[in-house]
Amino acid sequence: MPADRSVPADGSGPADGSVTADGSVPADGSVPADGSVPAVGRFWPVGVRPRVLRGWEPPATEYGPGHRGVDLAAPPGAAVRAVSGGRVSFAGPVAGRGVVSVELAGTGTPPLRTTYEPVRATVRKGDEVDAGDVLGTVEQTAPGGASHCATGCLHWGLLRAQTYLNPLLLLPPWLLNPAPPRLLPVLGVPIP
Repeated sequence: MPADRSVPADGSGPADGSVTADGSVPADGSVPADGSVPAVGRFWPVGVRPRVLRGWEPPATEYGPGHRGVDLAAPPGAAVRAVSGGRVSFAGPVAGRGVVSVELAGTGTPPLRTTYEPVRATVRKGDEVDAGDVLGTVEQTAPGGASHCATGCLHWGLLRAQTYLNPLLLLPPWLLNPAPPRLLPVLGVPIP
């Protein structure tokens, strides 16, 4: 049975793809029958814990309306990082926007692929990247132009072959919902 992972309560929660209990991919590299996504992410693509401006909304049909990723608040010029290690499969313009795609290592056959846009790439196709490596910066978009966000944002997507998945499923619980801080006793301080 898939593990339950909490995600922000803004419509960006698990909708079609849950993770396996241990977040792993079978040793033979095949994709689990339940379509699970391993929690291999080690970094948010932008910032420490960016605000989700628009969540994952899977389409009812292949060409139906929906939102095939999540929009994360990010100002132009913000560093865009690889959430997990892999190989850059594309870096260049698509419909006037800079796009970077990374095939994630160890995520089965076919491998998971993350997409980031709009990005001014500092990597090239074929580059190997580690989790946290900078892929580029968030591009400035023209008002009413190339971006679908009212404010600066990064659109982050996830695919396995041609199937779009919720990219938030890549992040382990400690990144999605960090534990609240705990106060520890201070030893050796006299009580007033």
